[in-house]
Amino acid sequence: MMDSSSIELFGPVLRGVSRSFSLTLRVLPSRVRHSVGLAYLLARAADTLADGAALPREERRPHLLLFRRALAGGKRERVAELRRGVLEKGCRPASDARTAVVEWRLLELLPVCFGLLGEMSPDDRLLVMDVVLELTRGMELDLARFGGGNGLAALRTFEELEDYTWLVAGCVGPFWTRLCARHLRACGRWDLDRMCALGGRFGKALQWTNVLRDVPRDLQNGRCYLPSDELASLGLEPADLLDPSAWPRLAPFYGRCLDHALRHYRAAAEYARAIPRRCVRLRLACLWPMWIGLETLALLRRAPNPLVPEPRLKISRARVRAILARTAASCWSDRLLTAREEKLFSLAKAPASA
Repeated sequence: MMDSSSIELFGPVLRGVSRSFSLTLRVLPSRVRHSVGLAYLLARAADTLADGAALPREERRPHLLLFRRALAGGKRERVAELRRGVLEKGCRPASDARTAVVEWRLLELLPVCFGLLGEMSPDDRLLVMDVVLELTRGMELDLARFGGGNGLAALRTFEELEDYTWLVAGCVGPFWTRLCARHLRACGRWDLDRMCALGGRFGKALQWTNVLRDVPRDLQNGRCYLPSDELASLGLEPADLLDPSAWPRLAPFYGRCLDHALRHYRAAAEYARAIPRRCVRLRLACLWPMWIGLETLALLRRAPNPLVPEPRLKISRARVRAILARTAASCWSDRLLTAREEKLFSLAKAPASA
């Protein structure tokens, strides 16, 4: 039975830091829900240390490294040191900054998160620790590349971008897969190597979507995830993308990136269909982000100019509700799922002029 702090963590705190993921978490089978939720909360806390307004820029990397040491060592004194450092050196948000207030509360409750981690079974604890350490490795690399605050920085090669999508999202796929195979009898006969590979590509697909959708916002924050080598081949520099008039020159490479993301989504669809039909909750937890991601790619494909900062390109709440309803009605049938997915893939790969 959870105490009041644990209830707060998995209730208002989790909803406050991720409304979309909290919806996915609620539909997950109860046997894996707690472990997935705790892994998310730990990763979200680390991300707040690395990339949020909770700490001054010069304090972010030291605190992230302390988080990694606390997680790897499991020593309570390191957790206490981390929390004390955040509270002493952090920037407590204004009362009207709702998301920042919830992020701060998550950092205050870090000892509770680590305590819950210590109560898990050894196998599950190792899975959670491994995936969060991998995610924080990606955060550390981001800080090294972009944390200096000295103008606009960029990734260099396409391979660096592909590696980035693994570190910040793809690595979640094998974690999710191994956890489900361990706790859900219907998934116990999975070919783990194959499913982990598909799951990794599933996570990459979602992160590629985030990268392509958030190009203008990331540029304004001094980050260019589109590789400088590829931009140079188009006669562009990262700073040129701050001007939406650069879109005609960027469009061919951006289109190739959309195609690359779609190939990862093909693997995601294969992953979802490999979930036994009687595992309705698990199927829904995978279908929801996949279909939302595909509709987002279709929106990006048809956008007149994705370099325009505002309004931010995203599907409407009405479309999200429609996706939830449609998946609930068809998740039991591979035939219906395949038919609907082919329509989504067709929309996402259609030429912008269509």
